[in-house]
Amino acid sequence: MTRAVQQTTRDLRRHNRAALLSYLYLHGPGSRLELMRASGLSSATVSNVVSDLVADGLVAEAGSIDSDGGRPRTLLRVRPEFGHVVGVDIGETHLQAGLFDFALTTVATATYPIADAKLDPEKLAALAISGIADVIAQVPGPVLGVGIGVPGVVKPGGLVHAPTLGWSGVPFTSMVRAGVDGPLFVDNCARTLGQAEMWRGAGRGADRAIIALLGVGIGAAMTSDSRGGITSTTSEWGHTVIQVGGAACRCGSRGCLEAYVGAEAILRSYRALPGAARLRASDTESRLVELVTRAAEPGPAATVLDTTAEYLGIGISNLVNLLAPDRVVLSGWAGETLGPAILPAVRDAVRRHALDYMYGQTEIELGQLGQEAVALGAATLPIGELLSTGGHPLA
Repeated sequence: MTRAVQQTTRDLRRHNRAALLSYLYLHGPGSRLELMRASGLSSATVSNVVSDLVADGLVAEAGSIDSDGGRPRTLLRVRPEFGHVVGVDIGETHLQAGLFDFALTTVATATYPIADAKLDPEKLAALAISGIADVIAQVPGPVLGVGIGVPGVVKPGGLVHAPTLGWSGVPFTSMVRAGVDGPLFVDNCARTLGQAEMWRGAGRGADRAIIALLGVGIGAAMTSDSRGGITSTTSEWGHTVIQVGGAACRCGSRGCLEAYVGAEAILRSYRALPGAARLRASDTESRLVELVTRAAEPGPAATVLDTTAEYLGIGISNLVNLLAPDRVVLSGWAGETLGPAILPAVRDAVRRHALDYMYGQTEIELGQLGQEAVALGAATLPIGELLSTGGHPLA
């Protein structure tokens, strides 16, 4: 009986630590009074837990604010210096590793171009290991964990199914783990990007958001913010059919959204237009930048971006009608490249294709995390696990 009571008490303490640390991380800085109101815990419990978090180096005081007629209230925040996390973005055009502090501020990055979309998993694992070692070496310090975002589904046991890379049941997690010290987490890159935009980007403050990952492939994460924290799930949005018998998609179907708004599809559509001048850049990302630059003047490039905005708006309107989000965020490297040029046209297309009352409650915004968005998203994996344990070291 005593052991059971001890176990229950220990679990309760960990739960309380996790609740207060998570609140400060996601919504802070905040006062002890705010923590009491958000958690429902007593003043004594909040004080004890906060004292422990401060003593463990996770939380620090961050000034004070005036209260209503009483003494100023001390603000608390998470300590960025508590440690580093690494996030790795395995995309179809590049691999990027980022080193971030505990507050997810970028400390160091390393980017490696990927020429072959079906690169051998062992070579890609070795590249990931090199990237992780590279960013850690740039700024030495304690590393709390490593997260990797992959363009596929991660099954139990760390097996990755990524058709865009030609992978089926690849034990990618174990391949990387062999060269990484410390906790390692691997998940779908759209889901991790969704979490990052909700934590630190354009999704903050939304109750129910859809984060669209735009690149060579197209994905979407459906995220929600509740008292239990932020949750994120993914969908194969890029492979929803928007045109019967339409353009061939690399998934084997025809008329998929990705076949019209994926980066390679956009460039292919441009090349097929009469009068389209040859793009000088040698890689997909640079060619898309060049295309957007040319679209500032009337011509084939502008025509392609108009068409892209229409198809993307149709795809988003389907999500709006089905899921009723209060915000849709266009993110990912292609989203950052295309977004400023096509956002007004995308909004107009959604307005025309979505139900009026659905469109009226939905904001459509650009992501705020830049080219490091997916790597930052991957870094949320070890952070999320650390928050769930109340800041105790990860296994």
